This record gives sequence, C-alpha cells and structure tokens, in this order.
Amino acid sequence: MKSITINGSQRESVGKVSTKALRNAGKVPCVLYGGDKPVHFSADEIAFKDLVYTPNAYTAVIELEDGQKFDAVLQDIQFHPVTDSILHVDFYQLFEDKPITMKIPVRLEGNSPGVRNGGRLLFRKRKLSIRALPALLPDFITVDISKLRIGQTIAVETILSDDYTFLHPDSTAIVQVKASRTSVDEELEDQDEEGVEDEATEGGEAPEAEAAE
Repeated sequence: MKSITINGSQRESVGKVSTKALRNAGKVPCVLYGGDKPVHFSADEIAFKDLVYTPNAYTAVIELEDGQKFDAVLQDIQFHPVTDSILHVDFYQLFEDKPITMKIPVRLEGNSPGVRNGGRLLFRKRKLSIRALPALLPDFITVDISKLRIGQTIAVETILSDDYTFLHPDSTAIVQVKASRTSVDEELEDQDEEGVEDEATEGGEAPEAEAAE
C-alpha cells in the first residue's frame, strides 16, 4: 500500500485554548493510538490532502520534529459542520507483526455485457473492510465485471485472497446488473446474432456457386 508522510510537531498542551490556537494557525490537532501511550501532535491541514480527499487507500508515516517516526493508518476524522475544514484526526499505529483492519476502495475493471445490453449497474460496495498485516494491505481491490450479465451479481466469495480476510459475509454483493426497461434479453440477442451470421454465410455462398456454373 502507498504511504504518505505527515510532518508534525508534538503537542505540549492538549487543552481547549491550545487546540483553538492550532486551528486558527491552520494546523490540525492529532492523536496517535496503539502504542504504549497516546502521542499528541499537530500538522498542517494541507498535509492530509491525499490521505482524506482521494479515493485511494494510504497508510501514513508520521515524522515528528524530535525525530520520532511512526507508521500509522487513519482511524477517525472530524470535520467542521459548515466549512468542512478538518478539526481533529485520530491515527492508529502499525506494527509489522500485528494485523490491522482497514476499509479498502473497490475498483471495477472491464466492460459488463449486461450494461451494454441496457442493464443497470449497481455498485453496492465501493469499499470493503479487510484485516491483514500492514505489508499485505492492497491499494485497492479489483473486481472484474467483463463477464457480468443482466441478473448476475459479484459477491465477496468470488474475490477471496490469501493475503487478507474480508470482514463481510461471503454472500455480500459488491456489484450487480439488473434489468431495466430498455435492457435486452442477452440469450435472445445471442441467438439473433447467430441467426444473422448464418444468413450472411448462406447468402454469401449462393452467388459464388452461381458464378462457378
């Protein structure tokens, strides 16, 4: 999984007054959990751009001014209800030998024949929760829809991996195609195409036979 670096400064005071002063200065109060004790720090709001505002999943490398360095994942984030500015961020520290739970974005690949025939594509799960060791966390989970026809569903059980465990029932639908008013019966369409091909073949052979005579 890709990682971004967040340069921060350890906070000496965690009261309301100092927190307000940080926000007024364009910085975000943060807490890192998961270690021996919580680590309180702050970082520039712009440092969270890729971590928060992109569809990809990232881990973070938190580097503090005193030389401390931590691998972490975003655990929780609070936004201002009016301005949408970041008010507070919680991180969870990563350790190489400890599995971590994360929501990973799903990326669809291919063109669905069901959609080409007028079906409606329903993207049920844009993110999937998995549990894995940090080194095995994927950037995204790829789902191939190139054989997805009308009435069919791709569920979690079809994309299981040895690298991580899905925290969803195997039957959980990820993406499916449903019929619509304009959709075409794919079996009938296939039959029609075969019929057209046969007619074209027969029609093409007759002139050649006549020419031979």
